[in-house]
Amino acid sequence: MTLTLLTAVDHRHEAQLVAALEVAPDIRVVRRCADTPELLSVAASGAADLALVSATFRGVDRDALRSLASHGVRTIGVCAADDEVAERVLRQLGVPDIVDPGASPDSIAQSLRSLGIGEGLASVGAGGAFSRATDPVDRPAPDLVGPSGAAASGLRPIGVGAGLDPTPQSIAPEESVGSGDDGPVGRVVAVWGPTGAPGRTTLAVSLAALAASEGKQVLLIDADTWGGSIGQVLGLVDEAPGIAAAARLSEQGMLDVPRLSRVSPEVAPGLRVLTGLPRPDRWHEVRAAAMADVLAVATRLAQVVIVDCGFAIEDDEELSYDTAAPRRNATTLASLAAADELVVVGSADPVGLQRLVRAVQDVVEHADVTPRVVVNKTRRSACGPDPERTITELLGRFAGLDVVHCLPWAPDETDRALWEGRSLSEVAGDGQLVTAIRAFAGGWLLTEESAVRRGRRRRR
Repeated sequence: MTLTLLTAVDHRHEAQLVAALEVAPDIRVVRRCADTPELLSVAASGAADLALVSATFRGVDRDALRSLASHGVRTIGVCAADDEVAERVLRQLGVPDIVDPGASPDSIAQSLRSLGIGEGLASVGAGGAFSRATDPVDRPAPDLVGPSGAAASGLRPIGVGAGLDPTPQSIAPEESVGSGDDGPVGRVVAVWGPTGAPGRTTLAVSLAALAASEGKQVLLIDADTWGGSIGQVLGLVDEAPGIAAAARLSEQGMLDVPRLSRVSPEVAPGLRVLTGLPRPDRWHEVRAAAMADVLAVATRLAQVVIVDCGFAIEDDEELSYDTAAPRRNATTLASLAAADELVVVGSADPVGLQRLVRAVQDVVEHADVTPRVVVNKTRRSACGPDPERTITELLGRFAGLDVVHCLPWAPDETDRALWEGRSLSEVAGDGQLVTAIRAFAGGWLLTEESAVRRGRRRRR
């Protein structure tokens, strides 16, 4: 059997590595790729079994590695044995197996053969070609290393460098600080609702503020790529959006707890905010793999991670391209997939309720938890003399919902909070809307229950 390889290696090691592989008659380099688009294009054609990738190769990030895995191509890192910076970046990207281009040709070929026939990589002894991390897993990572389902097992958080510029040179081992990975993992609460401004952001901000007021460490993330507004709601400057900065760090394999804390400033005791994109046309800066990584690290930073999601959950982009393409709704879909709690928000009017009925049926296909349904802006003028009863009966009949939480219409309170750039609990802590939200969250968010997923659904 001939083992086919792609190389995506910087010029320092490419010639040396290819020359070493030429002596093996059963190993063939089918393409020496000049950039990441070429690498992904060849991988999509099914022409290779393995891809040898260096940390500094142009365009290599988590999304690229995930795309390689989706095409059945397993990724092997390439770096010199003494290059600690490059090795650290590869580990953070989710590449556990690394080849030393300076090893003997026979050692490299032998290790590649063992991988190619499905035995997996193992150390080949002193002076061998491959190394594999033996450290315990510090945090979850997506499966980026191949079709066999082998998880990336060598991740090790990196320290804080001199700045936020996501380049390998900014990482220095002596600057390493505590990762914050000790202790229990936090919960991810996704707040989602259909189109029509039902009050997703207002509810997300209110839940985050209430949880922080109860002494919890909270991270509020604006993941709405269609119209993020948490920065404006809280009076924050979002010209340097935190979500984009975190995504860039993730794509370069450099996102850890200290760095995430730096791009998500604390706006109130116990409450951090990762601001969203200030312009909708920047949606392509946050991709699915990066968002999943941000959420994984966020659960090590905070006890409660609340995500304000965009309304759209379609995968239309995947239907429009033959190859991998950026997905505008990827941040929302990744958030729903990672959610330990899902709050679905609808508006209490005939149009909003109809959208909510359809939305509940659609969103459960993307989230693995039973949703908590909230109907916002409840009022007699839109739903009759007994609006809560009307809403409960309607959603029970048409959506099969046994429990529905109704929040009152309180425009004076919400307008004041928006005008002052503060949360509802700060400006109207004893108001009817805050009281209703606190009652809604009291049994699950404001308690000390563990971070165990509730009401797991069986996927259809």
